[in-house]
Amino acid sequence: MLRLQGSIVALVTPFNRDGSVDYARTGELVDWHIAHKTDGIVVLGTTGESSTMTGEEADKVCKLVVERAAGRIPVIAGSGSNCTATMLQKSLRYQNLGVDGLLVIAPYYNKANEEGMYRHFATVADAVNLPCILYNVPGRTGCSISEKVVLRLYKHENIAAIKEASGNLSYASQIARYLSDDFRMFSGNDDIIVPMMALGSSGVISVFANIFPEVSHNIVADFLNGDIESSRAAQLKYLEVINSLFIEVNPIPVKAAMNRMGLRAGSLRLPLYEMGEGAKARLESALREVGAL
Repeated sequence: MLRLQGSIVALVTPFNRDGSVDYARTGELVDWHIAHKTDGIVVLGTTGESSTMTGEEADKVCKLVVERAAGRIPVIAGSGSNCTATMLQKSLRYQNLGVDGLLVIAPYYNKANEEGMYRHFATVADAVNLPCILYNVPGRTGCSISEKVVLRLYKHENIAAIKEASGNLSYASQIARYLSDDFRMFSGNDDIIVPMMALGSSGVISVFANIFPEVSHNIVADFLNGDIESSRAAQLKYLEVINSLFIEVNPIPVKAAMNRMGLRAGSLRLPLYEMGEGAKARLESALREVGAL
């Protein structure tokens, strides 16, 4: 886990028509990703609609994914919350269920001052025995993990990486100064995998990998192997597909794409709802352009 690199899928959670979790399909997707070169799995993240799942459902999904992966690739659980005590409880539960790492998000809605932000993460890192990945996504949380807070956290023995999803390359450049084998960065934006790797990123935590796992893997692997031109070419070839996955709030478009491609992602849970016809037409056009339909 501490040497993790590559394409880590932010796994969707398939739901049945009645809204229940499709556990059988979840297990099938784990096998499918491993067969198609996905390097790691984030379960119970934003893309997994964890905010609409009960604690019992989340624990069951986490346990299932860990058991199905069976050590073949790392499994990282999104244990974040805007309540630090809740994030700590979830982190300890998922640790006991056998995950290889934790994805811990900045506190959304209530936000925090600098000291509160630091303690939010340090509380969990001090209590667990797992590598933790900080999750900076101000578009979702309404706040950013400041460079000063990262500077205080990155040397902690249980802080292993940051998922940088602000899309701000200037911020990423500041964080890149702290990267080492003990503290890594992963792009949280599929449209800038290559630019982020040029700054020292070890790969991507990817929505796009739900539909094109091998392409996402190869973008990272080619770059790491020195074939930057192939990496760049693939990034640009699939850019319209990637952009179309975010024309409505994630994971609405990626689930639509999966269902259209026969990957059976199932339905959404409210407040998420099926995408509009105009957005759906753009998504389908992008998929056809790369031969996916």
